[in-house]
Amino acid sequence: MTEAPHPAAPDRDDLKLLGRLLGDVIRDQHGPAFFETVETIRQASVRFHRDGGDAGDLTGLLDALSLEDVLAFIRGFTYFSLLANIAEDHVARRAARQSPNGGSRLGEALASLGGDAERLRDLLAHALVSPVITAHPTEVRRRSILDREVAIADLLDARTRRDLTEAEHQDLEERLKREILILWQTRLLRSVKPGVPDEIENALTFFESTFLDQLPRLYRRLERQAPALGRAPSFVTIGSWVGGDRDGNPFVTAETLHYAFKRQATIALDHYLSHVHQLGGDLSISRTHVGTTAALDALADQSGDTSPHRNHEPYRRVLRHVYARLAATKRALTGLEPARPTNLSAPAYAQPTELTADLSVIRQSLAANGSALLADGPLGDLERAVDSFGFHLAVVDLRQSSAIHEAVVAELFARAGLCPDYVSLSEQARIDLLVAELSHPRPLTSPYLDYSELAAGELAVVRAAARLRAAHGPDAIQHYVISQCASVSDMLEVALLLKEAGLFHPGPQPRLDVMIVPLLETIDDLSNGGPILSGYLSLPIIKAALAANGNVQEVMIGYSDSNKDGGYLTSNWAIHGAILRLTALAKAMGVALRFFHGRGGTVGRGGGSSFQAIMAQPPGSVHGQIRITEQGEVVSSKYGHPETGLLSLENMVAATLMASVPHQDTAGRYGDFMPVMDQLSADARQAYRALVYGHPAFKTFFREATPLSEIAGLKIGSRPPSRKASDRIEDLRAIPWVFSWAQSRAMVPGWYGVGSAVKAHVVTHGDAGMAQLQRLYADWPFFQAIVSNLEMVLAKSDLGIAERYAGLVKDRESAAEIFAAIAAEWRRTRDVVLAITGQQTLLERQPALQRSIVHRLPYINPLNHLQIALIQRYRAGDERDLVRGGIHLSINGIAAGLRNSG
Repeated sequence: MTEAPHPAAPDRDDLKLLGRLLGDVIRDQHGPAFFETVETIRQASVRFHRDGGDAGDLTGLLDALSLEDVLAFIRGFTYFSLLANIAEDHVARRAARQSPNGGSRLGEALASLGGDAERLRDLLAHALVSPVITAHPTEVRRRSILDREVAIADLLDARTRRDLTEAEHQDLEERLKREILILWQTRLLRSVKPGVPDEIENALTFFESTFLDQLPRLYRRLERQAPALGRAPSFVTIGSWVGGDRDGNPFVTAETLHYAFKRQATIALDHYLSHVHQLGGDLSISRTHVGTTAALDALADQSGDTSPHRNHEPYRRVLRHVYARLAATKRALTGLEPARPTNLSAPAYAQPTELTADLSVIRQSLAANGSALLADGPLGDLERAVDSFGFHLAVVDLRQSSAIHEAVVAELFARAGLCPDYVSLSEQARIDLLVAELSHPRPLTSPYLDYSELAAGELAVVRAAARLRAAHGPDAIQHYVISQCASVSDMLEVALLLKEAGLFHPGPQPRLDVMIVPLLETIDDLSNGGPILSGYLSLPIIKAALAANGNVQEVMIGYSDSNKDGGYLTSNWAIHGAILRLTALAKAMGVALRFFHGRGGTVGRGGGSSFQAIMAQPPGSVHGQIRITEQGEVVSSKYGHPETGLLSLENMVAATLMASVPHQDTAGRYGDFMPVMDQLSADARQAYRALVYGHPAFKTFFREATPLSEIAGLKIGSRPPSRKASDRIEDLRAIPWVFSWAQSRAMVPGWYGVGSAVKAHVVTHGDAGMAQLQRLYADWPFFQAIVSNLEMVLAKSDLGIAERYAGLVKDRESAAEIFAAIAAEWRRTRDVVLAITGQQTLLERQPALQRSIVHRLPYINPLNHLQIALIQRYRAGDERDLVRGGIHLSINGIAAGLRNSG
């Protein structure tokens, strides 16, 4: 999967093969009787979803299963969904290979720049494209399961070779069955809750499998398609929140931050050591045949390699020296030795630029002496990898809640005797006090004072960040994100903490080493973002600090909480409006503004096609720079396979370049439609909040009509599900909110309110009102993205199943009332989507996606049926491990079938 949740329907031959092999494994492991039961249910489910009719036969078959058979059945249907995903992604990769551009839109992006190499060079000189990996817990699969999926995908890819013999075909099929057997015998769910170190290790697998090798390939493809560009700057960085995101997670500490960088440095340096060793074997070039540059000869003479066997092999001597220095660097940063020891003694590299300088000497010598082909291959890729990943591998963000900063700063001021009650100060008084302290060169903290555990922990984190930047380089930690940022003082409090660690430097020319990034999450935050940013950027000390760093400021936009706050349409429109306002404000203040998009996997959290989302950004808001979170199951689907990962990166770069091309602004082209969107947003929000926050029984309905409490028992992440110990919707994290609705198939966060808003518009304006929306859909990428994602969510939802979940609610009267409102709004929303798009059925113009979803339903819907039955037993007091395990397995299976459920 690259850009769309379901880019192609799975190949029937591939799926039949995988299904047959899975059936063989089930028969071998559980006997023919159980296999026949599973097959009978499978065929009944397929017939029901294909031909319609009475569901009673299927329900009867499911209800007749013993509890032990229920668990095995859930595993079987879950594995079939996983195998369908693999087959689907295989088709997408094969289609990409067979297309003229390999599925990449880089060529299209370069064409949008008119082939102007100078224009491209200028754009890339200040560009930044950065997917940021988070540990947000919506990936329910274990690493062992993901590894098997990659192995099966590789075997499917191998079967596409045209020159395979019959024996090779049989061998591949046998190997596929072997992998499926291992998959079947591997525990689907974690037996213990993962800790932060486990999450760090999980994130690192994507660097090993994809990023380290594929990012250099991206640059090679870009330079090949734009030869006049020359060597492109390294403008793609891979970010991470894993180990640095403390918001609501007490288990992320200074120690986990140190652990993250130790492991990241190990992965990066091991990669470089391995490739330098390989190059040493490859570059057996003798000076008796080929000349060398004086710079290379000087490095060879400094190498300390006096072996007579390499006397005429200067490149090998240099690479042995590079290897020795890398070994010393690994020793210095991690305390570990390389897998292959070296007998040369050499100093560690103080910074990655020293390593790239040595590699550049080798490359330039090869290029100058008739070996340019050798210079541009693995050596060029290694140099690019070092330039991109340094010794830190991932750029780690720090994140914490503004409430924590406020409490810590209040304590520091009180302990220093400067302000006994900081919390009671007005906003302006806080700003004045903070600016005064930021202007003072002396520290606020004292080694002779004792601080609370909270304050000591937060100070330890920023001090650890300073040490890690000094050891791994300034690129290691570049951003500090403030959750629930609602004021200028929220930003200055972080500056004060950074100052205590030596990361904010006061004086005549103040400097801020780590950018302070406000995260605007709720609808009100998005509306108030302008005054916050304006107040912050207007402060002379901040102005001067930003000027020292190129006058760049980043703002993070939260999709999840704004959706939970105001609903799907209002969230997207509020984000669009905030970006327009903030872009204009920053331009007027002479600051380059970069947006960091906090998107999740599902549409209710900003999910959907990354390419489409970037292209839908307001004109003038991208200008070559964008950061986007990659969360949960989306990370493995986009970057778990190297080939898919490369295509995902290329299309993210392509969209960023295309969105940066100047074109007519939204206000000019769509000015007449702005009031329309304002009214649609207001009406949608009113409808959404009337249900979610207005109905007195809704929070109970939500908790009982979804598996929220059962999801909380899943061991999928280290972070607690709620910010506070409360049952309020406001305090629930967006991930379990959206994930629970996906499991129940109502998917309320992805569509509720849109139908009412559009109906009200049409009632007011008649046919002309619908014609307006149809023109918007035809011409405006933003509105196209809104409707496209909405349509996909509606297609994956199922009112019949959702109504059965509503049957779990004890208060039958309120449940009936609330579900009736949900069902009526779903039908309204479906009808208006069909009217806007001019279709007869959902996804009519996306037949592959439509087939993909329809094909999955016979395997997802029975899991919903069994999940409901198990939840009924569990909530009635049957708390056996089999029941609890069955619920968790069903959650896994439904998530696998839906793919983007969190």
